[in-house]
Order: sequence, then structure tokens, then C-alpha cells
Amino acid sequence: MNPPRIVCIIGTRPEAIKMAPVVKALQESGFDAPILATAQHRDLLDQVLSAFNLTAQWDLNAMTPNQGLSELVARILPQIEQVIRQSRAAAVLAQGDTTTVVAAALAAFHARVPFGHVEAGLRSGSMDAPFPEEGNRRLTSVLTRWHFAPTELSRRALLAENVPQEGIHVVGNSVIDALLGIAHQPTLPWPDGVPQPSANRRMVLVTLHRRENFGAPFEAIFKSLQEFALRHPDADLVYPVHPNPNVMEPARSILAGLPNVYLIAPVDYPAMINLLRHAYMVFTDSGGLQEEAPALGIPVLVFRDVTERPEAVSAGGVRLVGADPDRFHSEAEALWHSQDHYAAMARPRFPYGDGKTSQRIASILRADLVGDALTEFDPEATASGSREVVQVAQ
Repeated sequence: MNPPRIVCIIGTRPEAIKMAPVVKALQESGFDAPILATAQHRDLLDQVLSAFNLTAQWDLNAMTPNQGLSELVARILPQIEQVIRQSRAAAVLAQGDTTTVVAAALAAFHARVPFGHVEAGLRSGSMDAPFPEEGNRRLTSVLTRWHFAPTELSRRALLAENVPQEGIHVVGNSVIDALLGIAHQPTLPWPDGVPQPSANRRMVLVTLHRRENFGAPFEAIFKSLQEFALRHPDADLVYPVHPNPNVMEPARSILAGLPNVYLIAPVDYPAMINLLRHAYMVFTDSGGLQEEAPALGIPVLVFRDVTERPEAVSAGGVRLVGADPDRFHSEAEALWHSQDHYAAMARPRFPYGDGKTSQRIASILRADLVGDALTEFDPEATASGSREVVQVAQ
């Protein structure tokens, strides 16, 4: 008998990073786990799949310049449903909060195939921040059978929305699986044109791309970065610039030409992790770096007012500064000048799991689709640094 087929749908670079270890775990567990790429991010997605030695069986090549969200849904929804039906999928899996994820969940619903949501239950509490991600997550939850929640807080958020508790599984976050798998490699690539960290210089990793920061917020943020770079000539700000013109144009207008700011093209995942593990601190509006950096003990300042990842904030490795120059200046200067303040944030923390999330997801799906035993993530165990896995009775 052929193994159950679970179609894994990926649209963006962050989704590819977090889904790659899940796909591999499914394959190792005996599932047929082909990838459908919508390619909502074209080159960035391809970089990650290549880094993990994965290829897409179907590729919708959905990226077009400045396309609207409704236009994207209209293009990819019928194509995703067609693949689900023709492939005879036993289940569909997607990760996160993008337009691809909502379309995947809706297409699976239309095809009457159960859907699993990796990284379910994240909530910021504001439909405008992040936009449209907060709305995408809430819509996806309504159509989901397996809610793979990264933390206990995520589970509680789902329960508060009347999601049946038997469908919620606290498993950790698969980004830690990907991070630890790459970060422990002895040699990783270093981006061209970026100086290596040295004893008399400190490197700051910058990433910015959130839609809700387009326009005036980005202008304020980039001016704050400009001021920081001018104030600290011994700092090297390394910024792999997102290709979206709404990000690229103001970044170049305000930051280009500063001798200690390096505006580089997006790098592949191994090179990004190499930058991260050599960074003194991180300035970002990214969700993934709020999860990855604390695991490596790298302090993070987040250019957002609210976050759907409050666990890292509570753990002490992340601070929110929004687009407010005064808040950013206060936090950045404290990290730069106070060793005690820096040390308090720079301790490795693992609020998002122990690197075995993908195995748990595969085990849970086997329990439902095949009938094997399952394991789940005990959030209390990893809070103290333990890496134990708790056996959960069916």
C-alpha cells in the first residue's frame, strides 16, 4: 500500500525555513511529503529549498511586482485546490501567516482534505499589527484540523477562540529545528563584501520588511539606524535588504553611502545564520529572528509596538521599540554601553522548543493517519533548559 501523501505548501522564505525540517521528518516517518511552492517569494524561497536539499514537485510561480493580496489569492487558490485533488492528498500542511497559508487552508477545505497548521495560535491582539498576518492566522485557524502550537500561550489563545482542545498540539517551533541543524555546522558561508567581526568592531544584524511599517514608519526607523551608525563608527550594520521596492527604496535613500552600513542582497539561510551567530545584537521587525536570536543568546530590538511572539519578550531576550526614535535610542545605547544590561539579555533562551518539533508533528500525523503513538512538547521542561520529551497517552 502506498504511504499517505501529505502535500506541504510553501510560499515564502520564512515558511521554507520552518517547513524544511518538517518535510524531512515526514519523509523519515514514511509519509510521501511532496512540496507545492506558490513562490510568493521567488529567489528567497529557492535559496532555502536549495540549502535544505529540497525541491518542489509543483511550482505556481506566483510572484509578480507589486501584486495585491486579493489578486494573489485569486491566482493561487484554484491552482492549489487542483493540486490537492489531483494528488489525492490525505492531508495538507502549511506554516505561518501569509496569503499562501490562508489560500492553502481554504483550498484544502474546498477539497474536503484535512489541513494542518504549523505554528498555530500566534496572536498579537491587533488586526493591524502585523497586517495582514494577524488576520491570516485567525482565518486559517477556523479551517484547521491539526493546530501545531509552538507554546502553551499559543494553545491558550486557540482555546480562547473556542478551538476544540483535542485538535491542539503543543509541539514547539520548527524554526529551532532548522536553526540548530544549521548553526552547529563547523563551516558556514560568509556574505561577500561584509567585514568579518573583529576585537575592535561589533556587528549588528538588521532585517526590515513588515508591510505595516511601509511609508512613514520605515522612514523613521531608517533615520534611527542612520543616527546609530553615525554615533557608533566602531559598529558595522549589516542589512540584507528585502527586494520589495517599498523597503529597498527608502533603505537606500537614507542608509546608502554610510561607511559602516552594508546594504547587501538577501543571503541564503546558512549565511544568514552565520551572520546571526556573529552578531552583537539584532535590529529587526521580523518574526523569525525573535525566535532564532534568543536561542543563540543574541539580544533583539524589534521595530514593532506589539508582537505575536511575547514569549521571547517575557524571557528577557527581546525588547519592543516600535518606530519611536527615543525608545530605540534608549534601548540600543543601553545594550551598546552597559555590559550588565547586555549580559542580562544575552543569555541563551529556548521558549520555542528543543529542536524536536518536526519529529513531534510527524508523530502526531502518524497517530491520526496511520495509528502510531505520539509525543508532544512539554513547555515547562524547556523553560529551565531541559530537553526532555514527554510521552502523551492517546
